[in-house]
Amino acid sequence: MEDTIGSNPPSLGFLEKLKSWLSWSWTYVCFVWFGMVLIMVYVVWSPLKLQETLTSASVFLNTLTPKFYVALTGTSSLISGLILIFEWWYFRKYGTSFIEQVSVSHLRPLLGGVESKPRPSVSDCKVWRNPLNLFRGAEYNRYTWVTGKEPLTYYDMNLSAQDHQTFFTGDTQQLKPEDAVMQKAWRERNPQARIRAAYQAIEMNHECAAAYVLLAEEEATTITEAERLFRKALGFGKDGYVYTLISVILFLQPTAGKDINLLVYIKRRLAMCARKLGRIKEAVKMMRDLMKEFPLLGMLNIHENLLEALLELQAYADVQAVLAKYDDISLPKSATICYTSALLKARAVSDKFSPEAASRRGLSTAEMNAVEAIHRAVEFNPHVPKYLLEMKSLILPPEHILKRGDSEAVAYAFFHLQHWKRAEGALNLLHCTWEGTFRIIPYPLEKGHLFYPYPGCTETADRELLPSFHEVSVYPKKELPFFILFTAGLCSFTAMLAMLTHQFPELMGVFAKAFFSTLFAPLGFFADKMENFMPSSFWHQLTRI
Repeated sequence: MEDTIGSNPPSLGFLEKLKSWLSWSWTYVCFVWFGMVLIMVYVVWSPLKLQETLTSASVFLNTLTPKFYVALTGTSSLISGLILIFEWWYFRKYGTSFIEQVSVSHLRPLLGGVESKPRPSVSDCKVWRNPLNLFRGAEYNRYTWVTGKEPLTYYDMNLSAQDHQTFFTGDTQQLKPEDAVMQKAWRERNPQARIRAAYQAIEMNHECAAAYVLLAEEEATTITEAERLFRKALGFGKDGYVYTLISVILFLQPTAGKDINLLVYIKRRLAMCARKLGRIKEAVKMMRDLMKEFPLLGMLNIHENLLEALLELQAYADVQAVLAKYDDISLPKSATICYTSALLKARAVSDKFSPEAASRRGLSTAEMNAVEAIHRAVEFNPHVPKYLLEMKSLILPPEHILKRGDSEAVAYAFFHLQHWKRAEGALNLLHCTWEGTFRIIPYPLEKGHLFYPYPGCTETADRELLPSFHEVSVYPKKELPFFILFTAGLCSFTAMLAMLTHQFPELMGVFAKAFFSTLFAPLGFFADKMENFMPSSFWHQLTRI
């Protein structure tokens, strides 16, 4: 399932469309040429047999009853309808036409057509860990218990397993016994097997911090219980971190990055627990301390957690200070950065904004800055506005997101919708201005305005990251494939013929005989001319050969 975005922005430029149509035209010309060659060979080598065939076909058509035509057109309509249903289902699920995909992959290379570019795969897109991802046991599993639906895909959970295995167990050749157990635990697909492995690691070493992290993430059914387990893991994690520093200094051992990663992860999750339990100022302090203690770990995007907590406190001056540091041209952007910047500028003018008044007097400088910030945010991620404006239903965010994709839009709107609602008139300003972005970037896949062109691999990756019951948002708007339109027209035409033949059998029988007679008339004329042009003895010897 998919949802398209954009006020009809074409997905391809004129030259790309022209190349595509020329390529398809060349394929069809090859088919027609091949059919004409077969007809010509048949006519040249056996005109007498062709004449006999045409005569027998004429006799056969004259003996057909109207019931035959009803059955013929009805069967054609049924078959084309089934093909149409399959094509539509395949297009909604995979975003392409099945017939077109088979033609491009197998038939066009055989006919010497232009090879098409392969569809982008998930590996072509960089997937990031969601900085505000929920707790599996206390949040994701509770959703499953209530709805019976799985909010996380296997691909998403597998990425999380790889992250934990890399961050918490390291890549050293000689692992501790409990680390070896935990390394296998992260790879287990069954949640109960992971929990049993964590308890096994605790039995080997009751100070195994990674095991307590797993239990806090997956076994704890409340945030309070998860916080208790994380605090226990923090005590053991600090001891391991101090022991690692002493070993590095005294014995010159290589640094074990897993202890640092584990400590940062635990402190961050503790800050998120405090945020969820309403201790927001405490959460803000923990996040600031973490960013000061480990300034080189900016890739973990802890500032996005900080921005969300500051917005909850309505500390907009502090939010602006964080944006001034991270909304830099040299740093990677995110939906949180772009839309939070737009929210602050919109908040300054949205309470007095009126579309009617703005159309009469024009936009003020502050309103123009707010609109430009909204256009900038929409260009970076065009999927977000539909969630903020509640034009699409929200789901639980995945554990990994694709920047500029639907997965990032879901994750942002899930946590920040309340902040937009709190700013009076901000959503109204967004509603009035966000679609204007598409007039600035008519060909988003080829050329952007403030950012690089929109990546074409987001749809494929989002379908892997988001659950199957979610309607994936697709940008730019896709045109229906040619074969869906063709089969729809064929189905409608044959159904109309079947109905007319059933209602007016004699009249349609006359039309059918006249149509087939007209169709075979040029072949009969050509056969007669060839027979008169060549002597009969020549054709007799040729047919014997």
